[in-house]
Amino acid sequence: MKKAIGLAMLLWIAGAAPQAGAQPAKSGVERLYILNCGEGVAGDISRWSPGVNEGKSMDFVDNCYLIKHAQGWFLWDTGIPDAVAAMPNGLAPADPKAITWRRPKTLAAQLDQLGVKPSDIKAMAVSHTHPDHIGNVELFAAAMLYVQKAEYEWPGVNNAPRFKPEHPVTKLDGDRDVFGDGSITILTTPGHTPGHQSLLVKLPKTGAVVLTGDAVHFRDNWDNRRVPSLNASKEQTLASMQKIADTLTKEKAQLWINHDKAQREGLKMSPEFYD
Repeated sequence: MKKAIGLAMLLWIAGAAPQAGAQPAKSGVERLYILNCGEGVAGDISRWSPGVNEGKSMDFVDNCYLIKHAQGWFLWDTGIPDAVAAMPNGLAPADPKAITWRRPKTLAAQLDQLGVKPSDIKAMAVSHTHPDHIGNVELFAAAMLYVQKAEYEWPGVNNAPRFKPEHPVTKLDGDRDVFGDGSITILTTPGHTPGHQSLLVKLPKTGAVVLTGDAVHFRDNWDNRRVPSLNASKEQTLASMQKIADTLTKEKAQLWINHDKAQREGLKMSPEFYD
């Protein structure tokens, strides 16, 4: 009897103790694709860096990110409207200092190249509600949209709603672990707009990446903590930049700046991917 009890105890201890060389649970994220969601030219980038770069023009890019998760496809931002692809001269802004956008490739065509239909997108989120980020939201009419409550309820032009009321939505009040496994986390980073958000993605091989949205527009602004004059709140913007910096340190993450052309030229674009 004593031998039996002793054997049982040994088996219990062996089962309870961590296995030598055991690997941590894998991230639910399998792949991340960077999609070309617009290219443009800014007339005067001092609007994004007050007191600096007066009258200087700069090329901008606009990215969307398609993420393959074990629980389904997730899309971050939707870019310039696909309809702009048919405009020979692009979409010119009312303010010549702002960005003239072109759409070399439609979002729909890039998804099709990957064999992904709009109906395959089960969940999506937008960093904020400026037109260069929500231009194709309704291409995914059935996808659950994750957006900060403050952004969703922020009045649009002539107090118009920013999204169609019938679009499925989850209104957030802070950070959100989208799939419950820590692999895709929405970070509330207000300041550029009242409900701006960024995204932390943990890839199994590449590691952690923070997608900025418009918490920062280009590297020089990040390095010098410059706040665009048109932002909703300077104080919130600076606090959000610090939150992102702290996240980069904690997660040993890369910072991917959405509109930074120089950085994008060094990244793999779809149909290549990060895993």
